[in-house]
Amino acid sequence: MTGRNLRSPSVSRSLFRSPGFRRLYGVRLLSQLADGVFQASLASAVFFSPERQTDAAAVAAGFSVLLLPYSLIGPFAGTLLDRWSRAHVLVRANLVRTGLVVLSAGVLAALGADGLPFYLTALAVISVNRFFLATLSAGLPRVVDPAQLVTANSLSVTSGTVATLVGAGIGVLLRGDGTDAASALVALLAGVGYVASALLARGFGVRVLGPDEAGRPVPLAADLHAVAAGLVAGARHLLARRPAAAALAAMTVHRLCFGATTLITLLAYRNLFVDPPGGGLLKAGLPGLTQVVVASGAGTLLGAVLTPLVARRISPQLWITGLLAGAAAVELGFGLPYQELTFLLAGFALGVVSQGTKISVDTLVQRSVDDAFRGRVFSVYDTLFNVAFVAAAALAAAVLPPDGVSRPLLVALAVLYAVGAAGYAYASRAELLRRPAPRSPATGKIN
Repeated sequence: MTGRNLRSPSVSRSLFRSPGFRRLYGVRLLSQLADGVFQASLASAVFFSPERQTDAAAVAAGFSVLLLPYSLIGPFAGTLLDRWSRAHVLVRANLVRTGLVVLSAGVLAALGADGLPFYLTALAVISVNRFFLATLSAGLPRVVDPAQLVTANSLSVTSGTVATLVGAGIGVLLRGDGTDAASALVALLAGVGYVASALLARGFGVRVLGPDEAGRPVPLAADLHAVAAGLVAGARHLLARRPAAAALAAMTVHRLCFGATTLITLLAYRNLFVDPPGGGLLKAGLPGLTQVVVASGAGTLLGAVLTPLVARRISPQLWITGLLAGAAAVELGFGLPYQELTFLLAGFALGVVSQGTKISVDTLVQRSVDDAFRGRVFSVYDTLFNVAFVAAAALAAAVLPPDGVSRPLLVALAVLYAVGAAGYAYASRAELLRRPAPRSPATGKIN
């Protein structure tokens, strides 16, 4: 489809006329549905199990063990994404995750979630998952027209997020008494989704998703040498493209604030909020946290709808700036009261911020970076995504009490969001007020 005029009046509808996009979209949905199921099993076992207590340090340690190690090898994976067939990566990554999920469920049922074996197997599943998501992002520009990237990112990323939320909801409903054995059974269900995603991904040709060199025999020694050289080349390529580098910096600020906010929310629902006598609409514990996730999902949908509409009228740089500034107000207005209702509202608002920022950043990076470097750049992106989140959670854990109440920290997060918005606006001042180029009404392409 790339390079072909699209004459449908609906850009979203025209995306599904591309067999490549339809298949990639289905691969994403099935995989991220399984991700949600697996993540629900992890949350139930690590944070809300009746068999263990949870404090700020324990939550931060869990984030660190599960996210940080992969972040250190992510750029190496990105170099390989620019050498290996991305279509083959999608198939094999899903199959590998299936085996690892079975192993993780077995360890959880036999040994529980307190020891190193469980964290190592869970880490392996998540590591492959991040590699998989970087592959999806790197391959998307190969199956859509450049003028459709904003809409394609909005639809793909949002639908994937919603699929993850649906999977998480299924996992919560199936967790039963929340014991390790029950969580292990939920984890096994995720393997079904990964197998289905792998079967669908088999329909891609070896070079459809890139890179152009895919499928050519390369000695292992050459691959390893390319990893080291590719890291340097990828970093230089990114720094030379100011829109992409500035966008990644803005996303890093958001993830720092979001990581600390996530820790506060987990602790509040674990140790502060309690279910009202006689029941009620607002819940505590994992059911209450699920309500926040659902509210965030609704915000995600709104962010996905708004972002393509806004992109027709203002620059993505201005939209990102406005979102970061809005997040500062959310931290103050909805966070400081420490009430279940305001936390739900904060979840909704930050869902809009997260989705609008991610779609805009993804699009800026995809437009600014050459295809030969996309795998490396998106793996660096993914690394920053995780490192910022874990670093913020670790720092927040040092000052948060067990119930998560720290109003000075919320004020500091609001200030960081505001500084990030101002800094990004300054770094992007040349493009900030530039209006998008008009599109042809017949083709939907930029003139």
